[in-house]
Amino acid sequence: MPRTWRKSSFSSVPDGNCVEVALAPAEVALRDSKNTTGPRLTFKPHAWRTFVTTARR
Repeated sequence: MPRTWRKSSFSSVPDGNCVEVALAPAEVALRDSKNTTGPRLTFKPHAWRTFVTTARR
């Protein structure tokens, strides 16, 4: 099943380049919007929650 990639609405200034995220039940994937065919980071859902919680501190 193809992933639905999303990026922040804040990425429209100045050139729109941003990190994109795709959510799925088994993983969360991240990629660079400038290089959509390049490498991706994937996290298990619990690891993603831990990452986001820590980053917000």
